[in-house]
Amino acid sequence: MSESNGLKVGFVGLGNVGGKLAGSVLRNGFPLMVRDLDPSTASPFLEAGASWADSPREMAAAVDVVITCLPSPAASAAVMEGPDGLLGALGPGKVWAEMSTTDEAEVTRLGALVAETGASPVDCPVSGGCHRAATGNIAIFAGCERDVFERMLPLLATMGRRILHTGPLGSASVLKVVTNYLATANLLSLSEALVTSKAAGMDLATTYEAIRISSGNSFVHETESQVILNGSRDINFTMDLVLKDIGLFQTIADRAEVPLELSPMFIKIFEDAAERYGMREWSPNVIRRLEDATGLEVRAPGFPAEMVDDEPEEPGAEVVVKRG
Repeated sequence: MSESNGLKVGFVGLGNVGGKLAGSVLRNGFPLMVRDLDPSTASPFLEAGASWADSPREMAAAVDVVITCLPSPAASAAVMEGPDGLLGALGPGKVWAEMSTTDEAEVTRLGALVAETGASPVDCPVSGGCHRAATGNIAIFAGCERDVFERMLPLLATMGRRILHTGPLGSASVLKVVTNYLATANLLSLSEALVTSKAAGMDLATTYEAIRISSGNSFVHETESQVILNGSRDINFTMDLVLKDIGLFQTIADRAEVPLELSPMFIKIFEDAAERYGMREWSPNVIRRLEDATGLEVRAPGFPAEMVDDEPEEPGAEVVVKRG
């Protein structure tokens, strides 16, 4: 168990990722206050000793660090700027930590409002999948001033294993969107690879291992390919979230006037998949577009229905960037 050093933590957003991160905070001994639009999600936390906030403002007044982990930039803005929002009670010595995947421009805008109150903003999105969020072994990017990072590191280290200080506020959000874009590229190429292997008569369990031990391997293959082959396609991530993330990546490129070619194609593919199967369908079911087109079923016995992190929880530590 980590030392909380008396730091009181508030957590807004107890969804697929947020709930697991909040669980790590509570499990490691930090006094925790929680809030979600669905109060039922708070029950396990309240039973384990957390307290409930009737409003974001009440939470901001009661804690030292407020974490938001919400599904969209608009949701974060509402929690921050609403009539009973966080900004109404933030002040000197307090920290707002945005753990949502969000737009760099929006987190920078809200961060400026936070700074006007005397509080410190940090964007600290996570990467590595819900199964690693559950065990405190996920990776965390943190964009903020160095002194804020050092103050936040003991708390972040309870939620993640590898903590990277990415630079100023907003830098973490850019890099999170970049990594999610690359994950989408991997998922789409793996969908084509698995369907083509099936069409060519390959054994899919053997195909999985061939990719895993080769230059074609990736984190996405080792996780999402398994639930694809199981048939559950349950990676705790939905098509609407993919579209949000790759849309944010496209926005960054458009601002920088980078003429992307793959990104617009990925957006069109996922828009088509979401129209066919639903926005809330699991994202790996994008492979169904090719299964439907070929009449093939990409399945193999022996693969799990969902991913579980089998590595023991261990204290997190800063990842130091090598320079020169």
